[in-house]
Amino acid sequence: MVAQSRLSSTRRHPRWWRFNRFWQVYVPVAVMVVLTLFPFYWMFITSFKADAELYNVESNPLIATQLTFDHYTYLIQETLFPRWTFNSLIVSVASTAISLVCSVLAGYALGRLRFKGANVIGWIIFAAYLLPQTLLFIPLTQQIGAMGMLDTYWALILIYPTFLVPFSTWLLIGFFRSIPRELEESALIDGATRLQAMWYIIIPLALPGLLSVGIFSFTLSWNEFIYALVFLSDIQLKTIPLGVTSELIRGDVFFWGSLMAGALLGSVPVALIYSFFVEYFVAGLTAGAVKG
Repeated sequence: MVAQSRLSSTRRHPRWWRFNRFWQVYVPVAVMVVLTLFPFYWMFITSFKADAELYNVESNPLIATQLTFDHYTYLIQETLFPRWTFNSLIVSVASTAISLVCSVLAGYALGRLRFKGANVIGWIIFAAYLLPQTLLFIPLTQQIGAMGMLDTYWALILIYPTFLVPFSTWLLIGFFRSIPRELEESALIDGATRLQAMWYIIIPLALPGLLSVGIFSFTLSWNEFIYALVFLSDIQLKTIPLGVTSELIRGDVFFWGSLMAGALLGSVPVALIYSFFVEYFVAGLTAGAVKG
């Protein structure tokens, strides 16, 4: 009765309903949008400011009155930014592919097969993701050095899955568990092997989860800095985060315009991927969190 009376009162007063909707929906959304997009706006404005305006403390930091492309020209022509972009792409795609293969097999085994200790193994795998990188890079450096892979693509391609596979596996476990077992059992009864049932039935149904895991892995690989700093010293092999910070910060001199230009251009590929697959990414994270 109370709910009905409140509903009838809001129907009688549409202005009051619009007022509540404005403060409860539009204002929080607007605040979140501003907080989220402001760093990108700051990078965009700073990358187009001339040095005279950029280092003038009396100028408005939110508006650029002297637009210039000098920072982008310097970034592309005077540094190895195109090469760093290529390096980031190679490392991110290769490490993402390896992580997807390993996490799909591990997630399928832990989520679909019944054996003792599956839940414990799943939690151990997730706990491995929580280990900080600052504790792992020293023993990993010894291993990579012993294999002669320092200053190579393989140093990062083989190291990145160490923190990509645990979380991806944990996420896919929940997704695989959400698929009805009757579909797979029917295929097995009809004569399909376990791998055929996984490839033709389970994986197509888990496509949103696979896309979310792929986006997650690619993003972390693209933005990773600590391992790239430790394992790479050759300027020709540096990735975007490492190359931009190491070559555009010289002592106490910061090339702010080029730094912001590099950060902005470096975020474009990830932003494009998210814009195309954002629905699958949200669905994958939601299903993995709920079912896991």
